[in-house]
Amino acid sequence: MADFPAPSPLSRRTLLTGSLGAAAAGALTLPAAPSATASPLVADRLTLPSGLQFGDPTDRSAVLWSRSSGPGRLIARLTAVDADGAPLRGKNAFSRTLRGGVARPETDFTARLSAENLPPATRFAVTMQFEDEQGRLGEAGEGSFSTAAGGPGWHGKGRDVDLAGGQSFVWTGDTAGQGWGINEEIGGMFAYRAMHETAPDFFVHSGDTIYADGPLAETVEEPDGQIWRNLVTEEASKVAETLEEYRGRHRYNLMDANIRAMYAEVPVIAQWDDHETTNNWWPGEVLDDERYTVRDVDTLAARGRRAWQEFQPIADPRAMGRGNGFEPARIHRKISRGPQLDLFSLDMRSFKSPNSAGTETEQTSILGEEQLQWLIREMTRSRATWKVVLNDLPLGVIVPDGDAQEAIANADDGAPLGRELEIARLLKALKDADVHNVVFLTADVHYCAAHHYSPERAAFTDFAPFWEFVAGPINAGSFGPNELDMTFGPEAVFHRAGRHANQSPRDGTSQYFGHVDLAADDTLTVSLRDGLGETVHSTTLRPE
Repeated sequence: MADFPAPSPLSRRTLLTGSLGAAAAGALTLPAAPSATASPLVADRLTLPSGLQFGDPTDRSAVLWSRSSGPGRLIARLTAVDADGAPLRGKNAFSRTLRGGVARPETDFTARLSAENLPPATRFAVTMQFEDEQGRLGEAGEGSFSTAAGGPGWHGKGRDVDLAGGQSFVWTGDTAGQGWGINEEIGGMFAYRAMHETAPDFFVHSGDTIYADGPLAETVEEPDGQIWRNLVTEEASKVAETLEEYRGRHRYNLMDANIRAMYAEVPVIAQWDDHETTNNWWPGEVLDDERYTVRDVDTLAARGRRAWQEFQPIADPRAMGRGNGFEPARIHRKISRGPQLDLFSLDMRSFKSPNSAGTETEQTSILGEEQLQWLIREMTRSRATWKVVLNDLPLGVIVPDGDAQEAIANADDGAPLGRELEIARLLKALKDADVHNVVFLTADVHYCAAHHYSPERAAFTDFAPFWEFVAGPINAGSFGPNELDMTFGPEAVFHRAGRHANQSPRDGTSQYFGHVDLAADDTLTVSLRDGLGETVHSTTLRPE
């Protein structure tokens, strides 16, 4: 989104918290045991300072993540349980211990495991802890997640499980932006608690998982005179430039109790957008921003991406690139949730063309050719009832970047130009292949909306009608609503924003998330809710 200024702080005093520095790359084995003269602190059992997370949950797999207080090996124990948390017995019993995922200084002591070949339609109780070089187990973290029902042709034969319950999930974006961080006086990032209370099967974070370019001050005066009080760390008090500063912003968000509680029970599908690096960036950009000493965006993006990949529960590109489409050079991936649902998580940042003040006459990039062809191929092959595209930038919303355009829409209602041409190719290919039941979910613009796209209203007409739903922010300033570009014929069936620009998250009414309920009969209901959990709009879609 465009860079909106945060309110002027009243003071710059910060609460300095100890953060583990990034040391040089370690060996493949754990460090030697502490010497006899080591301090008691060094000899303490390993703890979990950032909680635990699960990610990219499918019908048969998930990624398990945690962060240790020091070098150690991640150990996870999974047990299949019933709705009350009791272990399943008999033929449905399942228990497995996974070892691996060594936490080292070179990854800020983050580690992950890939849990594969799991039984579908099963809930797992999980215990995670780190084992040090002496074989001692540290603090145990408890969590849970569920696999989806199996893929086409799988009917749960031989399993005493209820497959008729459908599934649900939530999505939003934009965490700790515009100077609004963790305010413990109001319960921290309580909109995460509202999402958690809906008991979703998983959560899609649609990008801006951190605001690396948004320093936090200890106090901020709101327009009505109230004082917002941030918890502030050293890394969060300036723009991120070093790898350690980027890591520090991820550690900061995980200090919030609401986030840690939700992530321990709700797996996340994480996307990245611009603020994981810096505002509205594109490859090759050189910053004109006096806050930065490093102005080469490619250098900043490499550091920001590394920190993002270390702190998100996504497959480790060095060891787990098979099966889920994740590779070292790409973030886009497909997550299958059984015969009801396939999700296509996009990367609209890595291949993005420069933000242009003009209207490009030639095709410019938002997905890149490889990602575009991947998306067309995978959506065409999908046999799931619903194909949900997770686009971290909206399709038809005009998102200015000064005199230029940040997103896809170019503020010209005519035929597709520039980045719009890639979207036109996608929509035409889906129509030609007779792909039905396509829904787009996005965030980024800091208000919520329901947009219906139809060729009857569009300059480009070679596509089938579809819906795009917008959510966010979840703990950031509120803005909007923005104007729409009519190239693909969007209609704002609903939208809601805060009462004024950069309204704080204090009362929850300017924060928004989306909730998707996919019923057993494949009816899909999308509701937009505020940060208190109150539904402000609902749309029910039935599959073709």
